[in-house]
Amino acid sequence: MSGVVYINEEEGKKRVMNNVKLYVKLLSKFKADVNINDVVAFADTQDREKAQATVHAIKGLAANLSLTELFNQSLKFETQLKEKTLDPDSIENLKECFSQTLIHIDKVIAQNA
Repeated sequence: MSGVVYINEEEGKKRVMNNVKLYVKLLSKFKADVNINDVVAFADTQDREKAQATVHAIKGLAANLSLTELFNQSLKFETQLKEKTLDPDSIENLKECFSQTLIHIDKVIAQNA
């Protein structure tokens, strides 16, 4: 996925009034607390309500932290759940996006530690 923006670090820092320490702390907390497998498990068991609630929460966190691509993939996934048109590729895309986002979070944390 070349050209994909996983983190808009500048925007994320602006959201916390350029408090880099706070931004890094929030990214670390996101990394520790959020598990994309919860969404996948709920989707696999056809518990759309729980899957939708979980992906909605991830979407909100991604928006607040400026995790751009994760927000986009979460929005797409949530929309498909709502419309009951879940494409199996969307699950894999969301998982891959989450994995790549975590890699980028690690880079941001390392650069700002």
